[in-house]
This record gives sequence, structure tokens and C-alpha cells, in this order.
Amino acid sequence: MKIVILGAGGRLGAALLREYREEHDIACFNHAQLDLASLDDVRGKLGAMNFEVLINAAGFTNVDACETERDRAFLINAEAPGVLAEICNAKDAKLIHFSTDYVFDGEKRAPYTEEDEANPISVYGESKLIGEKNLLAAGDHHLVVRVSWVFGPDRSSFIDAIIKRAQQDEEVDAIADKFSTPTYTRDIARMLPQFLDRGVEGGILHFSNAGKCSWQEYAQWALDCCCDAGIPLKATTVGAVTLRDISSWVARRPVYSVLSTVKYRELTGTAPRAWREAVADYITRFYSKK
Repeated sequence: MKIVILGAGGRLGAALLREYREEHDIACFNHAQLDLASLDDVRGKLGAMNFEVLINAAGFTNVDACETERDRAFLINAEAPGVLAEICNAKDAKLIHFSTDYVFDGEKRAPYTEEDEANPISVYGESKLIGEKNLLAAGDHHLVVRVSWVFGPDRSSFIDAIIKRAQQDEEVDAIADKFSTPTYTRDIARMLPQFLDRGVEGGILHFSNAGKCSWQEYAQWALDCCCDAGIPLKATTVGAVTLRDISSWVARRPVYSVLSTVKYRELTGTAPRAWREAVADYITRFYSKK
């Protein structure tokens, strides 16, 4: 299968490339090679290619920067997905686009389903939601995959920052009153092939590892896994701070954005593995070798 991956220089795009390059004919673009803010460039480069599937793992994901660069956020996160869908339609190709749990306002206290009304509270979330709508308006065979708290080896994320701090400092802390679910890029890459075929149902799909946690719980489990793996740390306990303690954020974040994976389980007959298992796998696989 001929697959084009956008965002190959990022955490998720790199994982997809690593997972698929042996079994599929892959072409990929990083930000320097294809900037989604340049729609003419997007049309020119992708329009000249032949492919069956386009995977968009690119986006303007700096949540705070989106607040101050609103036009750029909407160009990349909202307009570009619609253009990508039009390009795919012209080639009879399928578009798989990654979105975010930040399309929700966080007021719910049970996992969000695909049918729940989205109500973003940040420019980032708003731009991603409009991108979803623009894409799906172009064809219901295209797929939007919402993910949350993505981590993986190819670019530093929250978990890597915590481990680095714990290796350098004797005290670390994390937010204890914000909840979602970590999602391992390796698990995303391994589940996605069953949705690549154009004949497979499109629409919106939630995917994350199973369970929920706060950032403090997430961080503590990561340090526990490091200790079990014999990775030296200066700090082994994660202290608690609250959202009110964070004064550096520009954008609002949803307090609760756990994604329901019931639809995924119904479609595939399988369940995502628990987030603790995924984190332990990541640390064993990538930190124990360092």
C-alpha cells in the first residue's frame, strides 16, 4: 500500500514511519519539507503524488502559542485538513487525521464518547475541532482519530521531562487535579492498520491506552518504573501541585478529558492495553538501554 505520512519529524509521525516502512511503500514529510501553513505548497506537492492513504500526524500543537498565533493555528489545524481531504478525494484515497481530547471542555466526569458534544475552551481545541469538521464534510470515509497525552521515543513529552527532572533534581512535582489518559505512539501505530482501507468505516474514533490518571499519578508511575529498571534518579517521589498553582499557561486546559474507547473495542474486538503497562514498556524499551 502506498502511504504518505505528514509530520514524520514529530513524535507520532516518526512512530508511524518506523512501524510501516517495511510492509508499505512510504513517503513522508517533516515540517521543513512540507509546511501545512502553505496551502499552495501542500496542493502542489501532494497533488503530484500517487497514494492510497494519507496520514496527517502534523499540526500546530503548542497550546499556548496557538492563543497568540491564532491565524496560524486555524490555517494549520482547521483549513489544512479540509484541503488534505479534497486532495484525497481527487485521488480516491483515504485520509486519516489525528485530533485531540482538547476539543472537549472538561466539564464531564465520565469518559468522553465520539457522540459527546465538543466544546473547546482554547484556540488550539477550537482550531482542531474545525479541522475535524472540514475534513469530514469532504467525505465520511475519512477518519479522525482523537488521542490524548501522546508519548513516545522520538520527541520529548511530559513523561520524558519528568524523568529528566528526577535525574537532575531532588524534588519534582506535577499537577494532581487534571485527568486524562496517556497514549503510547507504538500502540497507536500498531492499531491503525486495521483502519487504512478506504472501505473501513470513517468518522470519528477515540483511541488511548486504558484507564485514567492525573499528571501526578502518571509521573509517579514513570519514576516507579525507572526505579524498577535500575535507572538512577535523584527524586523518586512526585509532589502534588494544583492547576491554580500554574501561572505560566496562557491557554485554558480541560480538567477532565478521558476518552472512551468503547467504540474502538466494538469495531475491533480488542481493547487498548492499560496505560501503566504501556508506560512500563516504553521505559523498559527506551530508557533501560541508555
